[in-house]
Amino acid sequence: MAEAIGNGIESKNVDTKVVSFYDVKLEELKEAEAIAVGSSTFYYKMLLPMEKFMDETLVASIPQGKIGAAFGSYGWSGEAPILIAEKMREMGMTVMDPVLRILHKPTDKDLQECKRLGIDIAEKVKHKSTKAE
Repeated sequence: MAEAIGNGIESKNVDTKVVSFYDVKLEELKEAEAIAVGSSTFYYKMLLPMEKFMDETLVASIPQGKIGAAFGSYGWSGEAPILIAEKMREMGMTVMDPVLRILHKPTDKDLQECKRLGIDIAEKVKHKSTKAE
């Protein structure tokens, strides 16, 4: 899903980097204009390592004013992307709505939705950049 979102962003000639939250560096988050975060849902919550990332690393990047996007897959209830979006809003991020929730393993059609989210992110980044100039 993250790769498809990244492909959508790149298709609009906006620089992107798709990286596991385990490997992302704080400086990269600070420099980013938009941050998309995804997690599958486990027992009605996002995965514990993702929650720790959100509460420690992402918040430390001081993301106020950045564009945020939440996505994830689920097999039963699907709350993780909604919880990610809520945390992003609490941090002062401008979150893309609606959050992207995919049931089970993404199909080709689902991956097109992911790419569309990437395109929407890129367009929002470009619009924000032209407003700032």
